[in-house]
Parts: sequence; C-alpha cells; structure tokens
Amino acid sequence: MDPKPSPTPQNSNQTPNKPRQRDFLNHLEVYLAKRDGVDKLLKISRYATKIILASSLLPETLILTKRLKSFESSVGLSRKAFRLGKFVQGVNALRDSPFDTKQETILSIIAYGGEGLYYFVEQFVWLAKSGLIDSKHSKSLGKVSAWAEFVGYIGSISLKFRDLKKLSEDEVCLESSIGVTVTRGVGCQEGERRLWKLREKKLMKKLSIVQDFADGLMALADIRDGRGRFSGPLLMSCAGLLSALISTRKNWVSC
Repeated sequence: MDPKPSPTPQNSNQTPNKPRQRDFLNHLEVYLAKRDGVDKLLKISRYATKIILASSLLPETLILTKRLKSFESSVGLSRKAFRLGKFVQGVNALRDSPFDTKQETILSIIAYGGEGLYYFVEQFVWLAKSGLIDSKHSKSLGKVSAWAEFVGYIGSISLKFRDLKKLSEDEVCLESSIGVTVTRGVGCQEGERRLWKLREKKLMKKLSIVQDFADGLMALADIRDGRGRFSGPLLMSCAGLLSALISTRKNWVSC
C-alpha cells in the first residue's frame, strides 16, 4: 500500500467549510411537513396570480381571468386556515423574551403582542369568511387584524435593527480577532467558519427586515382600504410576492 499523504496545512486563505448539501427531496419533505412551508407556497401562488390580474395583461372578459380571480380568492381563504392556533407562537415568543432593558421590554410587547393579537383575530376573520359566523363582522375584524399586524411590524422591525447592530459589532470583533491570528502565522479555519456563519445570519436578518417592511406596507394598505399613496394593487401584489419569497428562503434554510 502507498503511504498516506501528509495532511495539507491549514491556512487563513482557505474557504471556510460550509454545511454539506442535503438531499433535495428529503429536504423538501421536511419543508412541506411544516405549516409555514405550505403557507408560504400558497402565498407565492396567490400573489403571483394577483400580479397577473393587477397588471391587466389579460382581458376582463377572458374565462382564464375569472378562473384566476376565483383561484386567488380561494387560496387567500385557505391561507387563513393555516393560522389557526398560530397566535400561541407570539405568546411563547413574548414569554421567552429576555426583557434586559426597558426599551427591549416595550418593543417585545409591541412586536410579539401585536403578532399574537393579529393571528388570534385572523381566526375569527376566517370563520366569518367561511360562513360559520355572520359575515357582517368580517370588515370590523379585518380592521382590528390589520392594525394589530401593523403595530406588530413596527416593534418587530425595531427589534431586528437592534439585532442587526449587535451582529455587525460581533462581525467587526471577529474580523479583528482573525486578523491578529493571521499576523501571528496561526491557522484560523475555525474563526473563518464562525465568520461565514455570522455573515449568513446577518444577511438573513436584513432579508427579514425587508420582509417586515413589505408586510407592514400591505397591512397599512388594509387599514386604509386600499386608498392613498403606495396602496395600488400592483405594488401590493409585488410586496406580497417579495415577502413570500424571502419567507420561503428563511424557512427552507431553517428546516
């Protein structure tokens, strides 16, 4: 037998090890087993349909246009069913918040309290639209839901900007530490791996903020009943699709 080759020395210029790629179908199975996974695929299909309808690419008299409108409405109602019990997520997030400072306490209550109230009210919106309770309550419930969602996003965006600032500070410290290690001629493979993970986390946090801005814009449009600036159907549909794609990416990476 030939002798084993001696291991190649590690150096700071090597690309940090990335997680090994998972089998696509196994990953897809895990993704679709989650409530949020299916919900976001429905969201993509709904807002892609709304973009087609809002862009006036198809004549109103076309049979396909009527079918797309029916499909969009059905998917919108189906998505509300996926929110049953989801308010518990906001309650648990609020319970698990550190409350280290007064500002963080207030922002957590606004963010997770608003989210929890939004999902709780959405259950009754679904019941009203599905016909189980009187539909005359649908509009008022929708208003309460939209306000709770909008307030929740204000808190959520504020918290995420704080998290992003902390991640940026950690990144600077880690880069400095790696630089010192390199000048000493010591391998820093572990440090570069940590830096890669930190930058990935920072990117996802930025995308999450963009998603919250898009969803917050749609909630504001619901509050104003689609009137006013930045409330046009095409803009709202594009915001919804952007939010859905970002959320799908986040859920895919996390599962």
